[in-house]
Amino acid sequence: MEVTRRKVLIGAAAGGGLLVAWALRSRSYPAPLSPGKNEYGFDAWLKIGTDGVVTVAVPQLEMGQGITTLLPQIVAVELGADWRQIAVEPVPSSGAYANVPLAAKWAPLWTPHFAGIADAADDFIARRFAQTSRFTATAEGTSLAAYEHPCRNAAAGARAVLAMAAADRWDVSWEECEAQGGFITHGDKRLTFAALAQDAAGYSLPDPAPLRPDPAQEAPISGGGGGSGDFQRLDLPSKVDGSFLYSADVRLPDMVFASIRHGQLLKPKLTSFNKPAAAGIKGLVAIIEGKRWLAAVADSWWAADQALSAMTPHFDVPEPVQSETITQLLDTGVRSGKATRVAERGAGDAVMDKPDLALRYDIAPAVHAALETSAATARYADGRLELWIASQAPERARAAAAKALGLSAADVVLYPMAAGGSFDLRLDHDHAIEAALIAREVAKDRPRPVQLMWSRGQEMLAARPRTPAAVLVTAHLLSGGQGEIESLKLRMAAPSTALEFGHRLFGNMTSWAAIEAAADKADPMALEGAMPSYAIPNVAVDHVPVKIALPTGRMRGNAHGITAFVVESFIDEMAWRQQREPLSYRIEMLGEDVRLAQCLQNVARLAGWDAGKDQSGQGLACHRIGEGRIACVATARRDDGGARVIKMSAVVDIGRIVNLDIARQQIEGGLVFGMAMALGASTDYSDGEPLTTRLADLHLPQLADCPEIEVDFIASEEDPVDPGELGAVVAAPAIANALHSATGLRLRHLPLFSEDL
Repeated sequence: MEVTRRKVLIGAAAGGGLLVAWALRSRSYPAPLSPGKNEYGFDAWLKIGTDGVVTVAVPQLEMGQGITTLLPQIVAVELGADWRQIAVEPVPSSGAYANVPLAAKWAPLWTPHFAGIADAADDFIARRFAQTSRFTATAEGTSLAAYEHPCRNAAAGARAVLAMAAADRWDVSWEECEAQGGFITHGDKRLTFAALAQDAAGYSLPDPAPLRPDPAQEAPISGGGGGSGDFQRLDLPSKVDGSFLYSADVRLPDMVFASIRHGQLLKPKLTSFNKPAAAGIKGLVAIIEGKRWLAAVADSWWAADQALSAMTPHFDVPEPVQSETITQLLDTGVRSGKATRVAERGAGDAVMDKPDLALRYDIAPAVHAALETSAATARYADGRLELWIASQAPERARAAAAKALGLSAADVVLYPMAAGGSFDLRLDHDHAIEAALIAREVAKDRPRPVQLMWSRGQEMLAARPRTPAAVLVTAHLLSGGQGEIESLKLRMAAPSTALEFGHRLFGNMTSWAAIEAAADKADPMALEGAMPSYAIPNVAVDHVPVKIALPTGRMRGNAHGITAFVVESFIDEMAWRQQREPLSYRIEMLGEDVRLAQCLQNVARLAGWDAGKDQSGQGLACHRIGEGRIACVATARRDDGGARVIKMSAVVDIGRIVNLDIARQQIEGGLVFGMAMALGASTDYSDGEPLTTRLADLHLPQLADCPEIEVDFIASEEDPVDPGELGAVVAAPAIANALHSATGLRLRHLPLFSEDL
């Protein structure tokens, strides 16, 4: 059922109150943005103080993508506030901040049997689920899609009542008043927001809110220019001077610190540890024994970690994870496993007959390597739990911690913190559960806040990498043509990672239970991006679900990080085999996606595209995620260490650009991230443990390795699209194609170093 009537959020005046969301029937929520002394609330999204400060609610996790600037910018533009007046407040999960587009996209995960009735962003069932479950998760680049309009409506409503308050003082019509720079004006009369806030809070918000004709927008500047500078990142000064607080920076009175050792993968059981060996560790507070982990608590993290090392815990693992076993399972799957058709165009592979080209691609597990490892602070007292944590799905983390302690979710308070990088790693919340359990045990002596932080080695062991995969691509050419593809088929053997993740997130399952629940079930989300933008008349996309013992999870770009590499590497190789110039070969097939073709044409001019001839080392790739498009030219060469990327040029179409500086930062950062995925950021497993446990061993790009990067944007009035994942997925195929130009070798593995240059 579709609800098209606009949903209105009505805020109380001073002192909080209730918010009412109108759907088929009304629902109420406690006001999540509580006004303090001399502050007045306007809707769920902003409050204005008598000092003129406009505080904007941000329900999404800040993890470097700039959401704590983007949403306030939208409010400031619509409200007519001065950017110097804007403040930010992270808010707890609430139905008032439901991320409906993400709930719709993830419908197969929370309602697998009825996903088809809730997979539209304006669907009532998806909205209802998101509101009632306080689903505010940060993922899939949905922040602007979910929150731009609510932010604009809230700001427009606040602007209207501020104008009403001023108009009554001046005895004029409020519609004739203007809002700009933090003032309400009428002719030569003007009053500050601060002077009007108290009176304005007593007026009823208009329905509908009087939106400005133009939303927040910055025009792209050719040649790598920055934005207007009017909306600089709000978090930048504190990040530069080191005062910005991440989850590991929490400090509370009487706090103690915990370190932890997890058992090997998969399903370990703690069998022994030498407790007396830790007796001499100064500052040791407690030793906490879990079924599958051992933790030590001390007055410093270092002391706690030293205690664990001294106790040498041992675990029993029935069938430890082995990379060789995973490789064999994927190989068997891609060769002979039972496949399920998850996407099809035209006649699929019915007209494939004998393929003209068949190529195999292999993807190794990729690790997140976020700068900040998993950290959570917990305080348990009198049957209540407080959690300070960075989480992309805070309500699910809160519910999981409550269940672990046998509490009601109402007895758990979660304070949202920022993350030092995430790349979707913070969608899982094992450390929240562990911190809660450790805090409860410590409280048996006396209640004290406990901060748990995973070491880098423990993060590499316990975090879930991007899935490994084996992909077979076959193509049949148009008879008598010039290399045009008539039929294309992708057959991917891989775990059903999205379903596995869904069971963990929404079913609160353990890793091994989630693997069992997802086993043998086809996962369309595992092949997102496999249906090419190219106008190939017949395309078949098959998934061979393979059950492996390695728990897998989401990562920046997710399936697109695999499918973009596979499709763009294959298309490039097809062009060379048919002696076609790679750029024109692609554009010829993009008649149905003019926007992507324009990205390709523009990046060719930007990079001085030379078709990769004469071992020039230039490689081309393009990709589309939703309505976001990117084309990239990479320049790379052979190096003593394997490969060196010299330059990356990208042209991007992300619709209307809200903040040009942040968009550019996201593309640039994504390209470097994608370069890391192409050249390293992976590990093998032996006896249940990763063979790589340090950042230094992941072949991550250092500052000296970062190439020259230039980014241009396509001017557009389309709805804005998140740019954070586009660069991350297009870099690997562009680099692989560049290395082919430079060396003549085709690299069909990720990371590329897994093949010998």
